[in-house]
Amino acid sequence: MKKEKPGAPLEPTKSELGILQVLWEHGPSTVRLVNDILNEKKREVNYTSTLKLMQIMTEKGLLVRDESQMKHVYAPAQAEEKIKSLLLNRFVESLYNGSAASLMVHLLGNKKPSQKELDDIRDLLNNMDKHN
Repeated sequence: MKKEKPGAPLEPTKSELGILQVLWEHGPSTVRLVNDILNEKKREVNYTSTLKLMQIMTEKGLLVRDESQMKHVYAPAQAEEKIKSLLLNRFVESLYNGSAASLMVHLLGNKKPSQKELDDIRDLLNNMDKHN
C-alpha cells in the first residue's frame, strides 16, 4: 500500500489489523505467540504466513521489531488510538461524507445501545457542550 504523504500512517489490511489487535491486547510479542492467539480467536493461520505478514508490516512501518534477543519481539509502531482514529476518519469520510452525526444516527438506528452505552454517549455529549 502506498503512503499518502511521508510520515503518514498506513491503513492496515484486515489481516494486518488482526495482528495489531493481538499486539495491542497482549503487548510486544513473538510471532509464535501472535500466531497461537490468532489460531485461538480468529481462524487457523499457518505460522509462516503470520511470520511473513509481520515482516511485511515491519517493512511498511506498521510494526517495530526488537532483534536484541534470540527470539524477535514485535510491537505496533503506532498507538492503538492513532490507528483507530485514522480508520474511523477514513470510514466516516468515505461513507458519510465526513458527517459524524450521520454515522451516529445510522449506528444507533441499527444497533440498540445498552443503558450504560446511552449514559456514556450522553456524558460525552454533555462534556463536548461544556468545552464549546
